[in-house]
Amino acid sequence: MPIMWLLNKLFTQRDQPTPRFAFQGTVNWMRGLAILCEDEFSHDGIRDFYRGVQRRRPNETADALAFEFLLMSMHNVSAIDSMDEVENPYPIVRSAIVAWYYATYYASKAMLAASSGSNPQTHAAAGKNWQSEIVGRNLVRTPFELHFVNLTPANIDDAIANIRGGNRYDLNTVPVNEEMAFGAVCSYLKGTAEYEKERLEERVKGSPEYRRGGFNNFRTNAAKALRDARLEPAQVNFLVQAFRYRGKANYRDAIYLSYGRDQSGELRQFVEDLGSVSGAFSLMAAHYVSKRVVRVDWPEFVNDINEYAQFELPYNLDEI
Repeated sequence: MPIMWLLNKLFTQRDQPTPRFAFQGTVNWMRGLAILCEDEFSHDGIRDFYRGVQRRRPNETADALAFEFLLMSMHNVSAIDSMDEVENPYPIVRSAIVAWYYATYYASKAMLAASSGSNPQTHAAAGKNWQSEIVGRNLVRTPFELHFVNLTPANIDDAIANIRGGNRYDLNTVPVNEEMAFGAVCSYLKGTAEYEKERLEERVKGSPEYRRGGFNNFRTNAAKALRDARLEPAQVNFLVQAFRYRGKANYRDAIYLSYGRDQSGELRQFVEDLGSVSGAFSLMAAHYVSKRVVRVDWPEFVNDINEYAQFELPYNLDEI
């Protein structure tokens, strides 16, 4: 195979991810999530999952936010579903990832509005609120519930080993069953935890306390204590993973989605998986929102969306 000039140029100029591994990490995580979602997101199953959720006190402002965000989530899922019909996935694949992220992001914001009325204004704040209000209260259906707190190096290893339970599969193999899918999902969770750890460590290194201590690394107890004070309360959850995923696919690792050998078949499956995973997440949010908003307003919302939405709805609101 001839040497790809642009890729070779990038390798000589910077630390460039290997396209094969970057591609595998991107498509295999989504394939794993899609497999794990297959039997978990029927209307009956989600309805039973949220059976014990209590309706909160009326809050018209919060309800309006929840309805608005849920509409935005559904619109993004519908966008991906329409892309699934495109014969050549390369021109639209990056847009599909962006739509996947915002379908997820706005679904989570709808749940937060329905939970407490909160409306975080940054992606980082949304991840923190999602952890405390939704994940921490066991309001997330598998596989979106996987998370842990405390990103110190030792705890990352212990937490992942505990979650894996002996599963040895990772992102280097295309998942074809639930065991392989779960291994791929655990692998991405660990990768995101390590990414977040390194990001926070860099912040510590730039802090006045680190400079005043004259530290060059985290080998001393004093430096470790400074670092761990930042890492111990940190968490990694599905929303944190989604934000990293959007960034990886659209910035640092972007070349492998538009260049190199033809992988159209894998990308067609990938776009389909983006739609099914975001659709499952959005459907979960819709069920939760329906349990929290003013009771009589939910059917009003459903009737209104059925009549006036100018896109094909990704799921049947009448069944919620």
